[in-house]
Amino acid sequence: MRHQKKHNALGRTSTHRKAMLANMSNSLILHKRINTTVAKAKELRTFVEPVLTIAKDDTTHSRRTAFAILSDKEAVKELFRVVAPKIATRPGGYTRILKTGSRPGDNSNMCFIELVDFNELMLGTGEAKAAEEKAKPTTRRSRKKKTDGDAEGAATTEKAPKAKKKKEDKAGE
Repeated sequence: MRHQKKHNALGRTSTHRKAMLANMSNSLILHKRINTTVAKAKELRTFVEPVLTIAKDDTTHSRRTAFAILSDKEAVKELFRVVAPKIATRPGGYTRILKTGSRPGDNSNMCFIELVDFNELMLGTGEAKAAEEKAKPTTRRSRKKKTDGDAEGAATTEKAPKAKKKKEDKAGE
């Protein structure tokens, strides 16, 4: 019987499960969205949301507590510098689970788990960013097109009319 068993063991030992959830939390914080199974995502949500709540208070104690849970310096930096200011006013519910169907190999239910405040498409700002990116000049390195002001361009434009005149003279004779 599973009386008062509140978490899904995911078929792993407790140390393996905690390590896996810490690694998934690091990936979620760094990438803002990860693809996983629904069972792991639901378990990850209960693991990572308290860490996000801790991060709202930027003190040495909260940084050390977050590092004790995550064990990754880069994830803790990202958490306190980027993620925490965006979720500061949110009273909870920092993650969203979007179901994507089943995996072809074993037919397990798959989903995306993402941080709510970082999905530009859901927030409506994605269209504005996409329009800005299209308006930006590309940084592709290619040869410049020759214009009439260029010395080489002027030389080529002068030669072309002479060639046409010679052809016209030969046609007229």
